Amino acid sequence: MTDTRGHLLIVDDNKVNRLLMSRSVELLGHRASVAENGKVAMQMLQEETFDMLLLDIEMPQMDGFEVLEALKGDANLRDLPVIVTSSVEGLDNIVRCIELGADDYIPKPVNKTLLNARVSSSLEKKRLYDEQKRLLKRFATDEVARDLQESGFAIGGRRITATVLFCDIRDFTGLSEHMSPEATIELLNTFYTLMFEAVTSHGGIVSLMVGDGLMALFGAPQPLENSSQSAVSAAEEMLGMIDVLNEERAATNETQLKVGFGIATGEVVAGYAGTDARATYTCIGKTVNLAARLETHTKIAREDILLDQRTRQDLHDGSRCKPIPSVELKGFTEALDIFAL
Repeated sequence: MTDTRGHLLIVDDNKVNRLLMSRSVELLGHRASVAENGKVAMQMLQEETFDMLLLDIEMPQMDGFEVLEALKGDANLRDLPVIVTSSVEGLDNIVRCIELGADDYIPKPVNKTLLNARVSSSLEKKRLYDEQKRLLKRFATDEVARDLQESGFAIGGRRITATVLFCDIRDFTGLSEHMSPEATIELLNTFYTLMFEAVTSHGGIVSLMVGDGLMALFGAPQPLENSSQSAVSAAEEMLGMIDVLNEERAATNETQLKVGFGIATGEVVAGYAGTDARATYTCIGKTVNLAARLETHTKIAREDILLDQRTRQDLHDGSRCKPIPSVELKGFTEALDIFAL
């Protein structure tokens, strides 16, 4: 059964009103906390989680209008349901409250039956919205979830500069031929767990998983100070994780894993591709193709990490990179300068 109880913050400068409202809220089965003005309320909202705000308008230090404006400007609080309970009269004031984000307006003295209905309705809307956010975070990275919440969803893309990383387990087909289906899936899940951690810890997102490989983006949808450095740091962390995993596999006489990384930086078209019913955040462009080709070339060059020239230029210590003989990669008309880390 769904728990319909909520934790409500009552903001009113009148002590009697706070006591009466708290009593009414508690009789409805909810938990009540109080604040004597808007300034105190904002401090409490930063320190504790509440399900709803019952807000008076006329208060010293920080009135209800100012609280609504502050909530609207705070990404973490803008979705908090607010019911204004005030004796301030006039349609203009009610309209202003709604325009500033209030969900409802109940005049004082507050009718308990009406309060119950409005509180129950607002809490149910919040519960559904919270569930939606949980699902979004489960099936999208934090960066994509944040982009959707801030910018909304729209099929299409925009040109940006970002770094693309491709990673692949070498000779996974041959490796999996000697494994049960269950063991194969378990190995892939372990691999993806490690790779996701390395990518996300350096500000990137995994935008594509195909079999035993993945594509990660750095600098999209959220910008990074140095997307090239972030991608390279993520690749190095991945290699370290694979070394630890191989130590465990060696203890049980299992085949060692080898991985290769291709990293390229440049202009991409990034955005949501698909339909309104099903879409994913991804990017396309020459930079994406180059990163994929570099990853493939790691097998020929016998190197773990290959970079393009733009990525090398952006690194804090480019001297760690050694040039690889120029090669004409598939899909590129000219030989490119590439580097191994």
